[in-house]
Amino acid sequence: MTEHQTRRGEGGVSAMRLSPAMLWRTRIPRYRLVGRECLECGRRHYPPRPVCPHCGSRRLRDVVLPRTGTVETYTVIYTVMEGFRDRAPHVIALVRLDDGTRVLAPLTDVDPSGVSTGMRVEATLRRIRVDGDTGLIGYGLSFRPLMEPRQGASK
Repeated sequence: MTEHQTRRGEGGVSAMRLSPAMLWRTRIPRYRLVGRECLECGRRHYPPRPVCPHCGSRRLRDVVLPRTGTVETYTVIYTVMEGFRDRAPHVIALVRLDDGTRVLAPLTDVDPSGVSTGMRVEATLRRIRVDGDTGLIGYGLSFRPLMEPRQGASK
């Protein structure tokens, strides 16, 4: 049976058999910058939660969040877990997106000494890990310094 074929699960419900890679790609918060907006208080949050962390409402809708923002604060981690040592030191930042939503995420493509509060950044996907048994590659959201358009480049 391929991942596109269906089979009957318990109770006669059709279920699609998904490969591990396909299952990970369906986890929207890992691969797209989608948050939630509260229909009661109007505030946005990321990652998506079933309840508004500001007012407690369950009346929420998914929203695509801006891909650019500003570093509000950050920390540099020098002692990292096994499997992440090739990326030490590791910079984690609190990024305020252009719509005001805050996202906690790693910074990439920047030397820790070049990071500063107020720095403009943009969202990007980066490899987080590779499963040694299956070779499955896990990706996640990171931020990198905002790429400035070159002088004289056409729009």
